[in-house]
Amino acid sequence: MNSDLTNSFTSAVGVNGLLYIVVSLICIALAWWALQQLKLDLFIRHPKGPQGKLLHLLLAVVLGRFVAQFLIDYITWSQMIRYIF
Repeated sequence: MNSDLTNSFTSAVGVNGLLYIVVSLICIALAWWALQQLKLDLFIRHPKGPQGKLLHLLLAVVLGRFVAQFLIDYITWSQMIRYIF
């Protein structure tokens, strides 16, 4: 009985971890796609160079991570609502 509970718990944690990874990667990809419209040449001397591309990548990761964290928090909070009633 205890083994079944442990297995179901670890399975749920694994599924949540996989969900968080997928949501984070999707949000980073969407941020990368959205940042394609940003004119970095207004702020950077050589936006096509390696430093400009790295900055673009870092901006996508930071923005995507913030959006993913918001979505993950929202999912978690919405699952907690059922314990109110």
